[in-house]
Amino acid sequence: MVTLKSPREIEKLRVSNRIVAEILAILKEEIRLGVDTLKLDRRAEDLTREFKAKPAFKGYRGFPYTICASVNNQVVHGFPSPTPLKEGDIVSIDFGVFFDGYYGDAAITVPVGQVPERVSRLLRVTEETLYLGIEQARYGNRLSDISHAIQSHVETNGYSVVRKFVGHGIGKELHEEPQIPNYGRPGFGIRLQPGMVLAIEPMVNMGGYEVKTLEDGWTAVTKDGSLSAHFEHTVVVTETEPEILSKRDGSFKWQRKKQSKLKGRCLKPCRTQCLE
Repeated sequence: MVTLKSPREIEKLRVSNRIVAEILAILKEEIRLGVDTLKLDRRAEDLTREFKAKPAFKGYRGFPYTICASVNNQVVHGFPSPTPLKEGDIVSIDFGVFFDGYYGDAAITVPVGQVPERVSRLLRVTEETLYLGIEQARYGNRLSDISHAIQSHVETNGYSVVRKFVGHGIGKELHEEPQIPNYGRPGFGIRLQPGMVLAIEPMVNMGGYEVKTLEDGWTAVTKDGSLSAHFEHTVVVTETEPEILSKRDGSFKWQRKKQSKLKGRCLKPCRTQCLE
């Protein structure tokens, strides 16, 4: 059953997703040649605790890490690794938190150092695809309008969209109804209504769309070994424009204070100017 979120619940979801956005922005800055994703995982968990939040993924159905770190041909659910990232890699970081009763969830794919133009294009098209899907998350549209927009842009650009994994509703649970396939004909599925909160997440392969799961039971890779990219935002359907909840906002303050006033960081996940 799809649940519509109240304004109070949407505000809570806004905060949890802003926390995700802030931490992902920090992790993105720290992805570079020689860094390993296991270190990024520890960093993400430390930052999550500083926000007084909980990692959404760690322990979820037995998943043992705070982030999903998927490198190159890994599609989703990759285990963080002690292997250093090398020049030309791409790494997808999928990350979520649980804060004040509600979940936040988002994903980015980041190049390591210089990558060939064909790889930059894959990342660019995948991110464009996410925003085209979000554009269809409008009051009165059908759920498959999101799916069709994603598939159309991916295939027009010569790539394939992963079909085994889907986007999802989100709220008090990490995965709620509805499931949101990244492919399909327009005009089908439930009618979108204000208060629906959706995690939209296209996974795009440079080669074919088929994937397989490794022996760890989690890491999904492309069957043909081609590169894969993944971007995700959590959005809320409103009476007008869809609102991206997992996007950084200048009014959301989490800043280093002057040493003369306060040692360390202000850790309050608030949406107003911090004056302490």
